[in-house]
Amino acid sequence: MTGFILRRLLQLPFILLAIYTLAFALVWVVPGNPFEAPEGRRPPPEMQEAMRAQYRLDDPVGLYVDYLGRASGVSWALGRAEKPFDLGPSLAHPDRTVNEILAAGVPISVSIGLAAIAIALVVGTVTGLVGALRPGSLADACTQLVAVVGISVPSFVTGAVLLIVCAAKLGLAPVGRWTGIHSMVLPAFALSLPFAAYIARLMRSSMIEQMSSDYMRTARAKGLDRRGAAMRHALKNAFLPVLSYLGPATAFAVTGSFVVERVFAVPGIGQHFVAAVLAKDITLLLGVVLVFGTLVVTMNLLVDLLYAWIDPRIQVER
Repeated sequence: MTGFILRRLLQLPFILLAIYTLAFALVWVVPGNPFEAPEGRRPPPEMQEAMRAQYRLDDPVGLYVDYLGRASGVSWALGRAEKPFDLGPSLAHPDRTVNEILAAGVPISVSIGLAAIAIALVVGTVTGLVGALRPGSLADACTQLVAVVGISVPSFVTGAVLLIVCAAKLGLAPVGRWTGIHSMVLPAFALSLPFAAYIARLMRSSMIEQMSSDYMRTARAKGLDRRGAAMRHALKNAFLPVLSYLGPATAFAVTGSFVVERVFAVPGIGQHFVAAVLAKDITLLLGVVLVFGTLVVTMNLLVDLLYAWIDPRIQVER
């Protein structure tokens, strides 16, 4: 186990380097001017030249190396930067650094994403179990219908409906402003529905497969009823496909809530990312990509460790 963790940790810098290189290339070739305001105003040409020289926007190789050194902490270790992991100033927000923007937005996005996964895990697991314990029944048909609807309906549609009904009509949540935890319920619920639907389908199919296995027939022969055998023996093994899905799902929930954040006016990193794309804020875009890339790789590592812990037959050393 220790060797596996060390190998994955050693792979992490190379994976992030590949992500950074690809993101830098894509950001660089995207058309746009980071000095053009949304209203169409631009600084004078001489000021643009000075800003290009300051931020090295006419030197892609130099910018690539300089930003990589500051973001990785190498420049700080060599005494060339004042602080480690410096993601630079935001081109679209001259009065704020990328570190300040991420420090304010990432906790909100991560909180909503984790809350959505928690809701999806509970709802999806229970729904899948209900359908698996009574396959072909009315309850099973209803759960499958709900799962299909949850996967098919986009999050922005669900979010708009929840915003109109629960916030505007019933007054259960604020509209158009962020007030903290109270404002997190509706975005988390809207974001959780597709994940809950997919978890329900995974849980149902995996549970049905486990219920027809030899060890389950042995447990039933020893006197356990169907529900007791399912809870005591089949549930843990049936949960393995769900656990494999939770890694990328959690990463996607944390990093892919841009539309939901836009619908509910959540001041998370999604809002800044969309604005950075429109303004071609190179430093902010690269900072978001690096932070979320780190989250994705870390989540996948944690899932691999949990997978081996739940099923000891898996040898992570190989």
